Amino acid sequence: MPAIEEVDGQHADVLAIAAHRDDVEQTCGGALLRMAARGLRTAILDLTQGEAGTRGTAEQRAREAGEAARLLGVSRREALDLPDGAIENTLENRIKVVRALRAMRPRVVILPYWQARHPDHAIVASLGYDACFLSGLAKVETGSLPHRPFKVVYASLYADVRPSFVVDITPFIEQRHAALMAYKSQYANQNAGRGLFVPEEEIRERTFAEARHYGLLAGVKYGEPFVQKEVGLVDDLTLLPVQTL
Repeated sequence: MPAIEEVDGQHADVLAIAAHRDDVEQTCGGALLRMAARGLRTAILDLTQGEAGTRGTAEQRAREAGEAARLLGVSRREALDLPDGAIENTLENRIKVVRALRAMRPRVVILPYWQARHPDHAIVASLGYDACFLSGLAKVETGSLPHRPFKVVYASLYADVRPSFVVDITPFIEQRHAALMAYKSQYANQNAGRGLFVPEEEIRERTFAEARHYGLLAGVKYGEPFVQKEVGLVDDLTLLPVQTL
């Protein structure tokens, strides 16, 4: 398994797990920026190298992912070697993710929403969840101590569902966009995949419009949506942040 890249030996507070390099930038990059601005340590685990993509090569995407990680302020980023376009929720793959979870020891894990157009995204939702559970079992041996994240949430930007909550990314919208556009092999205009990809000149308009939509739902300018499966807990009704009327 490829080595984990890190700034130092400290653990991550928030870990985003995704199928492909650039998935995180599209769905929860603003949330990672906001958490980093609050002094939390953030990390990204991409499960594939991106070798099956219509555009670019795995080597190009690795370089671009490094630049995007810098723009997002993440402390660690790793890409595993699961097959792009053919990810499966197998025990072998779960153990690979467990090793990363035990190395990074996050309190919060962000996964893709469990229904998606791309099969890899849907599989990663279940694979990631199962790995989070296995990671807490002492008898699952990986050479490192067990660790189970406290919270798992799902980035639901492209899902037609009502979010459980929205993260205000207004101060970070430009930096989020810059991180996405670091993937020049994917988003610069080119002949490859011309009919499949949004033209470069429309990407900003579309991504900002989506963020504006979810921001309006939460009473802020720009937002990213998330779903949690658990019931929320409120301590003080007078501090609920979104106005009703």
